[in-house]
Amino acid sequence: MPLTSEHSAPEAAGQPSLIAFVRRERVLGIAIITSIIALLFEDRLFHDMGHPLKLTFLLAWFFFVILASAVGVVRHAEAISGRLGEPFGTLVLTLSITGIEVLSITAVMLNGENNPALVRDTLFSVVMIIMGGMLGISLLLGALRHRELTFNLQGANAYLGVIIPLAVFSLILPNFTRSTEGPTLSDLQKVMLGLMAAGLYLIFLMMQTGRHRGYFAQPEEDGAPTEEHKKPSGPLWLSVILLFCYILPVVYLVEQLAKPVDYIIETRGAPGVIGGVLMAILVTTPEGIGGVKAALNKRLQSSVNIFLGSVLATIGLTVPIMLAVSSALGLNLQLGLAPTDALLLVLILVVSIVTFSSGRTNLLQGAVHFLLFVAFLLLIYRG
Repeated sequence: MPLTSEHSAPEAAGQPSLIAFVRRERVLGIAIITSIIALLFEDRLFHDMGHPLKLTFLLAWFFFVILASAVGVVRHAEAISGRLGEPFGTLVLTLSITGIEVLSITAVMLNGENNPALVRDTLFSVVMIIMGGMLGISLLLGALRHRELTFNLQGANAYLGVIIPLAVFSLILPNFTRSTEGPTLSDLQKVMLGLMAAGLYLIFLMMQTGRHRGYFAQPEEDGAPTEEHKKPSGPLWLSVILLFCYILPVVYLVEQLAKPVDYIIETRGAPGVIGGVLMAILVTTPEGIGGVKAALNKRLQSSVNIFLGSVLATIGLTVPIMLAVSSALGLNLQLGLAPTDALLLVLILVVSIVTFSSGRTNLLQGAVHFLLFVAFLLLIYRG
């Protein structure tokens, strides 16, 4: 009897852990199965999308599978970051999400119809959704619970000091250049913008991970709740492998989601920017959940690192990569915003400067950011 009990214990312990692992990663299985179905039955799936029920089903199916898979990416990125600590943890998270965005845009541009405004619409949507909606919700909920939230002023200013010039050069400057027609850039201007974006982001990373790491840490405050870190479960190599396993189906399914979205834009009169908005929502929602939780736990600096770091990584990495891809493939790339959108962009940047001009935030600032996000949603459709 003792011998039998000794040998059966590991099996009894191992079986539940395997079952728990399968349950925890079931979304990956759903994403893989969905990708296989889309690959094998592509013609049947996307044939006759004029039927409202079929079109709604396809949109909902792909959207929620992609969103759940993106949450899986964030979960494993957080598991990796838990071993690295700040600011490396936030960096892993933002780079993972930005990687999904870059790969998804590239896949849509390579395999779908050329949409020259996709990069512009996605960048603008990311800025407005994160700096307007998600940041506004975090400040609102955090202020309702704690009245005021504190953050590291030097860290927030460092983010804005790089985001503002990159956003203006990427999304507004192309409207004023005269070397090419329309809101586009010449080859020399593309090289200048790409090198500027990549160079500033690289310098920022050197500062964030080097001698100025303290700028991005939550300032000490009396009465602030103690942050408890859960020790990540499982080996590091497994989290890294699963991270990439989640990213691959997300990229492929985003390409498939673009087909019903394009159909709606072409046949139902939906605004062309809706494609960029949907992609931005899919990419930013998992990060937004983490940022809101951090604000509710009185750790606004973590929210700032997530939100502003995501915007900075999106512009600093997406712009040079997409400029290089479009030039190599001879694709047309429109970057300049329409006057209304350009005004909204400038407004959200100015409001962000005011919000992060002191070391504290309150309810009013959250309301302003959120209402700017509402205005962005209302102005998407222009009749």
